[in-house]
Amino acid sequence: MPHVLHRTTTVTPTFPSKLPHVGTTIFTVMSALAAEHQAVNLGQGFPDFGCDPRLLDAVNNAMRAGHNQYPPMSGWPALREAVAAKIAALHGRRYDANAEVTITAGATQAILTAILATVQAGDEVIVLDPCYDSYVPNIELAGGVAVRVPLTPGTFRPDFARISAAITPRTRLLIINSPHNPSATIWSDAEMRQLEELLAPTNVLLISDEVYEHMVFDGGQHQSAARFAGLADRAFIVSSFGKTYHVTGWKVGTVAAPAALTAEFRKVHQFNVFTVNTPMQAGLAQYMQDPAPYMDLPAFYQAKRDLFMRGLQGSRLKLLPTAGTYFLCADISSVSDLNEAEFCQWLVKEIGVAAIPLSAFYGNGFDQRVVRFCFAKKDETLVEAAARLRRL
Repeated sequence: MPHVLHRTTTVTPTFPSKLPHVGTTIFTVMSALAAEHQAVNLGQGFPDFGCDPRLLDAVNNAMRAGHNQYPPMSGWPALREAVAAKIAALHGRRYDANAEVTITAGATQAILTAILATVQAGDEVIVLDPCYDSYVPNIELAGGVAVRVPLTPGTFRPDFARISAAITPRTRLLIINSPHNPSATIWSDAEMRQLEELLAPTNVLLISDEVYEHMVFDGGQHQSAARFAGLADRAFIVSSFGKTYHVTGWKVGTVAAPAALTAEFRKVHQFNVFTVNTPMQAGLAQYMQDPAPYMDLPAFYQAKRDLFMRGLQGSRLKLLPTAGTYFLCADISSVSDLNEAEFCQWLVKEIGVAAIPLSAFYGNGFDQRVVRFCFAKKDETLVEAAARLRRL
């Protein structure tokens, strides 16, 4: 007679959550709602168009050439060389490709790794609200304490008096982001120099999130932390091939940092991802030999920004300046009395367009009646979205 297993009632063990206040991200929620209502999704920040076929060919060729096993932990050598050469050409600082450039599994992993490598339990990390939603959970996972300092409401410029007041003997790290998600502002040369002066007498490290570095409009210039010796000497500079080359799903990014910082970074990197997809790295290295794709990116996205803004003429949305990124923010005060989150829910269901409330990027849910649209979309997508929004 066969042995019968008797099921007994069991209870899954419980344990304290490391992120008790974290739920599903607003991007996932709004994308799901957009799909449910067949809305035009201008919420989550990814293109709805393909990348350059030459890039796909380069990756395919790398696969067929046999580049399918582990690359070096720090990244494909030719790709690290290409990144170092690009930074030197654009910003004037030459990073050692062997000791100071690391290829990562996207910018999000890069930022988490930099935080885990530097932040001890109880260390304070300053973030500037509104900020990308991964920063604070990353700090908490490292045992650190997030210190939120608001950017100036309305203009989203850095408030150096408040940043200075937030620095204490426990401050380990400051995170900045320019071009800035979600506000689409960019830091000026003067602001970067003021930050350099502010940090000079401190031991505070810097993460400079520069994933939108090639999306700066109207003749503006991206002010990378690499341009300023006093910042570069203390900074992890993070960028993203996904944003630059329209391949966000590839999750390949870069970190440039002084050798001493890179050594600590790689200690963590080797044990959380070890390394990154080999043929994509090899293909990207080949593709980067032509600088035109990233040099032409500002004009490409400025045209989309302008198309979308023209389409919104006649709506009651008040458009905020868009100096960089592929995001456009709009004040909804003249359209609705709803708060940002309620308005975005209503907008999907009644107008058929998905946006993101800026309050989702603030720790305290600060609501200033502003929502964010993503214009990294096909022209026909933007035309359709704008036509729907003109109904407001």
